[in-house]
Amino acid sequence: MRYTQPHQFEPLLPQKRLDELYILAQSVTETALSLRGALHATTADTLARLLRAMNSYYSNKIEGHSTHPLNIARGLRADFSTRPKVARLQRLALAHIEAEEEIESWINNATDFSSYSAEGIRRIHEALYKRLSAEDRTSDDGRVVEPGVWRSDDVVVGHHIPPTHESISVFLTRYQKIYEGSTSWDKQIVKIASAHQRFTWIHPFLDGNGRVARLATHAALYRDFTGGLWSICRGLARTQQDYYARLESADEPRRGDLDGRGNLTEEGLWRFCYYFLTVCNDQVTFMRNMLAFDGIRSRIRALVVFRSELDKQMRREAELPLHYLFTSGPLTRADFKQMTGLGDKVAQMLLSHLLKTGLVETDTPLGMVRFGLPLDTLQFYFPDMYPEVAIRQDED
Repeated sequence: MRYTQPHQFEPLLPQKRLDELYILAQSVTETALSLRGALHATTADTLARLLRAMNSYYSNKIEGHSTHPLNIARGLRADFSTRPKVARLQRLALAHIEAEEEIESWINNATDFSSYSAEGIRRIHEALYKRLSAEDRTSDDGRVVEPGVWRSDDVVVGHHIPPTHESISVFLTRYQKIYEGSTSWDKQIVKIASAHQRFTWIHPFLDGNGRVARLATHAALYRDFTGGLWSICRGLARTQQDYYARLESADEPRRGDLDGRGNLTEEGLWRFCYYFLTVCNDQVTFMRNMLAFDGIRSRIRALVVFRSELDKQMRREAELPLHYLFTSGPLTRADFKQMTGLGDKVAQMLLSHLLKTGLVETDTPLGMVRFGLPLDTLQFYFPDMYPEVAIRQDED
């Protein structure tokens, strides 16, 4: 079937069994609100920076193009592999991180950006691909993907034939009309789930549609739900088989008189939304538990004790000021040293070591210090959040 008219991808929202979706959506909303109010802004910024790197890893992994988290960290320091394939994956990961940060700036600065409008979607694609060279933007079939440019050919994606390239604009106009606009948070997150699936159905770009779908979903969740503190990409990647299966199932035609009134299956769309909301609920609950104050204090203690037994420059007196930085925000260097209870010289040596190892961060040589989250702390601070960090990587 050639799709040329927007009624052909109805329904755009499930109409039945909404109570089951709203119960899940309410749980996501309540947990997300409690999480966003639990962290000092500086700690939240540090965590969000880590999650951008994690999002890039998981989104690219879904596409079959993952690089080791340590290589992503190296790329952020402009330390690229000597192996061309690894270096290309590093550049792709960095492009995702920088695009996500740019999208968040559009939202934080109250621009006219909308992740549901054709222009907003085009800008997301452009933000990602403009950061890549023509070589890095070349698709598997040898065509160069132009940033922010709609596909100019008709394509087949697995068993699905997306709309004709001439009709992309009319589908995106309908897409925006249904999904854009304010509503209750419970209904909004059901809209976000539905929009994610229907965007992949439209498949408006030559390449990068999955990545753009996840970036657009990140944008839609960012303002009211995540604040950058929990990751839908992590959940989708950890359930990748279900993710693809639910996306594809919702592409199918209507399955009879009891399957809604649209051209496509309402039951398939409902099942995708239920899956998506379950993933959101799992991810936000996981992060709330990881960031609980009592738990983080014990995990900071475990890290300090472990390292102090292996490293003579690490002292157990670091526990209290580190916990303070996490819960209450930056300290002056004098206050940090005083909180250790050590003499000035020893406290200065400890602080210098913490800065060197990344456990503490600063912007200037004499400036205030804040909580740091280097990758080698995650097995203590946030076990199982980003387990791929601990997987041994091949040598360069």
